[in-house]
Amino acid sequence: MSAAQSAFFTLVTLAVALGVSLASVAYFRRSALPRPAVGVFNGNDMVIMMGFVVVLPFLYLSLPGWLLPPVLGLTLAGGLAVGYGTVVRRAAQRWALIVALLAADWFFARYAEDDPTHATPYWVVNSLVIMLMAIGAANLNAQGGLKLRHVSRFALALAVYDLFFATVVPLTQKLFDAVQGYAFAPSAGLRVGEYGAVVGMGDLLVYALFTTVAYKSYGRAGLRLALGLVAVFGALVPTLTPVTFDAITGHLPQIVPAQIFFGPAAFCGYLVLRRGGPERRMADVPVTERQLAAPRT
Repeated sequence: MSAAQSAFFTLVTLAVALGVSLASVAYFRRSALPRPAVGVFNGNDMVIMMGFVVVLPFLYLSLPGWLLPPVLGLTLAGGLAVGYGTVVRRAAQRWALIVALLAADWFFARYAEDDPTHATPYWVVNSLVIMLMAIGAANLNAQGGLKLRHVSRFALALAVYDLFFATVVPLTQKLFDAVQGYAFAPSAGLRVGEYGAVVGMGDLLVYALFTTVAYKSYGRAGLRLALGLVAVFGALVPTLTPVTFDAITGHLPQIVPAQIFFGPAAFCGYLVLRRGGPERRMADVPVTERQLAAPRT
C-alpha cells in the first residue's frame, strides 16, 4: 500500500466514522421516535443483538448469490421505514424515497460499466443507504432507553467476537468478500481507481450508537469523549495499524477489525464518564438539547 493509498484509506474512514456519529446525534436532537411497545431497551436487548451479529454472517454466507441482494434490500427497506417514520411522516412519500434510493443502489451495482466494487456512483449511493440505516438503528436504541453501560459492554463483546473470527476462524474476510459488488452490501466507503476505503455497517452502527448514547447520558462531555474515541480508535488506529505492521514485518494484513481497538476504548470511556455521575434518561435531557420537529397535523 502506497503512502497516497494509506492517506486516502485513513481520511475516508475518518470522515465516514465521524460523519455517521455526528449525523446520529443531529437526528437525536431533532427527531423523536415513538417509545417501543415492549418497554425500554436494556442489556437483554444487547444480548439479542449480539445473537444476530453471530448468526447473520452464517446466514449471508449460506445464501446463493442471486438471493443475497433481495434479502439485504428487504432488511434495509424495513429498517429505513421504521427509523425515518418521524422524519418523513407521510408513508407514501417515505416509501417512495426508500424505493428510489434502493433502486439507485441496485442500478449502479447491476449496470456499472466495470466492476461495481470500483464504481464511484455505486459506492456513493450504497454508502448513503448504509449510513442512513446505521443512524436510524442507533436512534431507535438510544431513544428506546439503552444506556451507555449496555453499549460499552456490547462494543467490548464485539471486540472479542471480531478478534476470534478474524484470526482463529476467518469468517470476517469471507463475509467481506462474499457481499462486495452486490447491491445493498452492508458497508460504506469510497473507491476511486486504485484508492479505496471500506467500513462495515456493524462498525458504523457501534460508532453511531456509542456517540448518541454518550451524548444522551452525559451531554456535551459525553459527545466530546465519544467523538475522540471514534476518531482515534475507530478510524486512525485501525487504518494505520496495517501500514505500520507492513513497514515492520513486510507483510500487509488482509483485515484488521476496528472493534478490537474501539471496543476496549469505548468501555474505558464509559468508566471515565461514569465518574461524572449517573447516566441521564431520555426524560432528563433538557429541551434545549432536544430540538424536536413539530408533528405534522
